Amino acid sequence: MRNSRQLVESINLLRLAFRKTREAKPFQIDAMVVLPEHLHSIWTLPPNDSDYPGRWKAIKSIFTRELEKSGVSVGKRQDGSALIWQRRYWEHTIRDADDLNRHIDYIHFNPVKHGLVERVIDWPYSSFHRYVGQGLLPPNWAGENFDDMKLGEPDFKVDILDSALLHRSYLLICHFVSS
Repeated sequence: MRNSRQLVESINLLRLAFRKTREAKPFQIDAMVVLPEHLHSIWTLPPNDSDYPGRWKAIKSIFTRELEKSGVSVGKRQDGSALIWQRRYWEHTIRDADDLNRHIDYIHFNPVKHGLVERVIDWPYSSFHRYVGQGLLPPNWAGENFDDMKLGEPDFKVDILDSALLHRSYLLICHFVSS
């Protein structure tokens, strides 16, 4: 449901689920935003590894177990899957550097798009802060005069030296459905 705030209210449990999954099945998080009821993330997997579904399943399982341990009722479907998650998610294989940059922009702008904040920098659960810290984006990116911005055509470009990296990067959009 769109009124859930569980992902941000339990952000430390979500971070734990990502950390445990990355320890067992390494991957790089290139960009990410966690909203109250869904998240967007771009991952790069190791060479010859395309098991993003296994990683996502592990993250959901760990997060769900940790929620249950904390006293949150998650409910179960007949097949045993948790009711708090949508069964499906949207994924997209990143095609090239422009595609990557457009999706990074989309991820970082998403809290503004959903009316959660007026400026990208004001949303705390975003890799945008890492990009600012690394000097890749200015703190006011898309925060003032963003009507003049061309989202998807930023002044910066993520440098990718290994073109094979692109075919190991995936955008995931995942929804949490509990109220």
